[in-house]
Amino acid sequence: MELRKLKHEKSFSKEPSLDETTDNVVGEVEHDISFSHGVDNSEGGSSFLAYFNVVCVVAGTGALGLPYALKQGGWIGLFILGLSWLLSIYSGIVLIRCLYHNGQTRLSSYQEVAESAFGPIGGWVSFFFTAVTLIGVPVLYILLSGQNLHYVCKGTAAELTFPIWVIISSASVAIPFVLFKSMKEVGFLSAFGMLATVIVVFIVLVAAVKDKPNNLDVKHVSVIWDQFPIALSSIVFSFGGNPVYAHVEAGMKHPQNWNKVVAAGLSTCVALYFLTAVPGYYVYGDLTQSPIYKSIPEGAAQMASTIIITLHVLMACPILMTSFSLDLEKMFGISSFNHSRVVEHSLRFALRMAMVVLIAVIAIYVPFFGDFMSLLGAFSNCALVLIFPIIFYLKLTGFRNKHWAELIVCALGVLLGIVGLIFGTISAIQALKYDFENLV
Repeated sequence: MELRKLKHEKSFSKEPSLDETTDNVVGEVEHDISFSHGVDNSEGGSSFLAYFNVVCVVAGTGALGLPYALKQGGWIGLFILGLSWLLSIYSGIVLIRCLYHNGQTRLSSYQEVAESAFGPIGGWVSFFFTAVTLIGVPVLYILLSGQNLHYVCKGTAAELTFPIWVIISSASVAIPFVLFKSMKEVGFLSAFGMLATVIVVFIVLVAAVKDKPNNLDVKHVSVIWDQFPIALSSIVFSFGGNPVYAHVEAGMKHPQNWNKVVAAGLSTCVALYFLTAVPGYYVYGDLTQSPIYKSIPEGAAQMASTIIITLHVLMACPILMTSFSLDLEKMFGISSFNHSRVVEHSLRFALRMAMVVLIAVIAIYVPFFGDFMSLLGAFSNCALVLIFPIIFYLKLTGFRNKHWAELIVCALGVLLGIVGLIFGTISAIQALKYDFENLV
């Protein structure tokens, strides 16, 4: 098992508590941390790079779907957006605390935290949920990229079929994914991905404001109770970076800065979300589409948004896929400890190429995949972001040493996650039922 060992400068007469450990490891005091698999943390990336990773993975296309979430649930969605932001920061912090819970070694993945809390069954359950997210989301990204490129090039000399564009998109993602081993090595993509998201948000913002005179009769509502749970699951889905956080933090030179990194990253995301959600829903109201750039008038702004968001998803894919690949490589023992360098590289190449091919095939051939992933996404992300980290944290560290206010936050997070999971799943099942009933 690949575990990051903590080198304490002094010996303890008793095993340190979680609070002492996390204060030392992810708090203000820096410690020398080494990796048992041979990667020294002095070679890690900067906190800024980790910040870009968080923003690139979390913001994604979620920002462009939030105006539609407000259309579904009404203006109350802004309150849920703010609440989800705060709870997501909390869950991201306690998840990393769980990695260091025993004060001796650092666990290496979300799955190992689950296994420490609930044994092998917990580990496999969490692995299933993370696999759904870290394979499913890249499939949706490749699917979106193929559709966008097909749309942009339609009627030009570069016009190709949709499957060919999916293959081209997969090949472009495969290059950094296969060539670079760890999160810090693909991290440079996150800076460009974050920039792409910011540009699209401001394009949509300006285009929507200019288009307001053409949309004076749209309707807005404060809350739509029967659609509110669906909107809730969509909003929670927009904060789904938890499966990647363990690997992002592992790639940091100064992991004690993690709390600041995740808070800054998610705060940047929620700022982008508000900049998109508020003007998008205010201008287009009940006519809002998802993604929101489909609502703005056809022309240069819509075309630019389509191209830039395509670049973004192609840059985010390797980050998500690398995170899942690192889990699989650990599971299959693909490391320098078990194999020679040549065999290790060959096995890693074969595994990652198989992942790329699988994702491309699913994107091309699986019908109604968007609604399948809405089902699995609502099911997995609400659990991975809100429910599991809090439950693991309480199981590993206990209840009695928590302030009553923190226990209220925990209860609220789990409750919000359960509501989103249940009603998001019901909504997706209804959409799938409609798809199959209308299958030609």
